Amino acid sequence: MSDILHNLSIEVQKGDAEKVRKLVTIAIDQGMAPMKILEDGLRLGMEEIGRKFEILEVYLPDMILAGDAMTAGVDLLRPHLGSGEDKAGKGMILLGTIEGDVHEIGKNIVGIMLEAAGFKIVDLGHDVPVLTFAEKVMELAPDIVGISALMTTTMVHMPRVINALEERDLRRNVKELLNRYEKQLADAPIGKSFTECYDPVKIRPTDEYVRLWDDCKRSLSELGLDFGLIA
Repeated sequence: MSDILHNLSIEVQKGDAEKVRKLVTIAIDQGMAPMKILEDGLRLGMEEIGRKFEILEVYLPDMILAGDAMTAGVDLLRPHLGSGEDKAGKGMILLGTIEGDVHEIGKNIVGIMLEAAGFKIVDLGHDVPVLTFAEKVMELAPDIVGISALMTTTMVHMPRVINALEERDLRRNVKELLNRYEKQLADAPIGKSFTECYDPVKIRPTDEYVRLWDDCKRSLSELGLDFGLIA
């Protein structure tokens, strides 16, 4: 790995958006491939901060700062990552955090990576009502619906989205990608039991934010969708 990419990873972990912008600009000016900057610099930084978060070396504010720093870098890369026509050709993904839940770091990271991979992303934000998901599916006809929740009190709304899609005869047209972040502590809720309760809906609990991206890649690959350089 080049010094620039290594330093970029470090500054993402530090949450220093200004330094991240400077390093991304230098890398672009040197002719480095945008996907390489994203994958070997920005993403690796988030992966490492996610690992530290998992073992409680850092805390949620650190994750938020790192996510903001990565976003700052991606904003500079976005014009170099492909045209709108390319994104439309790979498919549309509708993302949102379910109603009652304001956590969206993981969702935002996944959205950034999927957009970089060439997908058109429609992000509904956080605290999205169940019926809004269904209405947007009807309006936009996305290929994939990604529903995120962090809390056990909000993840129970996920099946309501599925039911809303089924009632409107929309579910067969989209693939649901559901995620609930699992912090591996002794007193943490167990994702497996939730998955079993709502089988056959595919719910993929994860134990770190960045792993959500790998989960997306696997799920989308199962659909035969093209990831290009990220595959």
